[in-house]
Amino acid sequence: MRLRKLELKDAPLMLEWMHDKNVTGNLRTNFSEKTLDDVELFIRTSWERTNDDLHLAIVSDEDIYMGTVSLKYIGEGSAEFAITVRSASMGHGYSWFGMKEILKKAFEEIKLESVYWCVSRQNVRAVRFYDKHNFNEVLDVPDSVLERYRGVENLKWYSILKGDEINVRETVAGCKVVHIKTIPTVNAGELSFFEAMHEVPFDIKRIYYISKVPEGVRRGFHAHKELKQLIFCPYGRIQLVLENSNGREEIELSDPSIGVVIEECTWREMLWLQKDSVLCVAASDFYKTEDYIRNYDEFAQYIKSAYKNKV
Repeated sequence: MRLRKLELKDAPLMLEWMHDKNVTGNLRTNFSEKTLDDVELFIRTSWERTNDDLHLAIVSDEDIYMGTVSLKYIGEGSAEFAITVRSASMGHGYSWFGMKEILKKAFEEIKLESVYWCVSRQNVRAVRFYDKHNFNEVLDVPDSVLERYRGVENLKWYSILKGDEINVRETVAGCKVVHIKTIPTVNAGELSFFEAMHEVPFDIKRIYYISKVPEGVRRGFHAHKELKQLIFCPYGRIQLVLENSNGREEIELSDPSIGVVIEECTWREMLWLQKDSVLCVAASDFYKTEDYIRNYDEFAQYIKSAYKNKV
């Protein structure tokens, strides 16, 4: 995945989401009336208005357009964030990638002090996305900003300030997010390490890793009855989806110093957001076939029974 300038070849796929009610149903602009000529004009205009607005394409490794991410009304140290992605890209990490990269540009390259945005409270998918990534609702929105949304009701406003941590999490589906000890060396990279019964709260009997996986491939689809694990990604970007008695949540693993400790029966799925990413696992026991639950319905029944026994 990467960001680049919008190109005329993106126009047909941009028009696709504009005519997709699954994408535009909660947006205030009536995109259904847009034509290919309108889209091509927008793309050409985006090349000229970089001082006030920045519109970039989110594309796959194969340079296929997946969505548009923007900074609008850039000025006086702030800008408004916006993002729209195609239905085909939803659930594959493109929205989060685009958001992180545009915010990095906002604060590191453009030197902004704040970025704000809003969504309709009826847009459940968008609200869940921002809430899941720990962006907080703000109430103190400047009048100059609110003026652009006069007459639009039931909006939820978010903002992020320069220096704020993005997506700092302590748990995912109740599983602890751990920071693996990392020692940097100037101009020579970093060394990360963890020790059994110290950073990892169990003895380690097995370590394995998964590599050479193409972008967009999902793996996992199983749970363990007793096995405890530390899961981390030393290279690349992988979306980890976990589900257990605490619910279903996901987290992107893209920092070698961040891992997730799983100590209870948890269904897991892993989506490769970048080809050749590596997933590493430190496990508390040797491989045992009987410890696996590979059927989701069986897993759901297993944790339901376990919960009843605890109560």
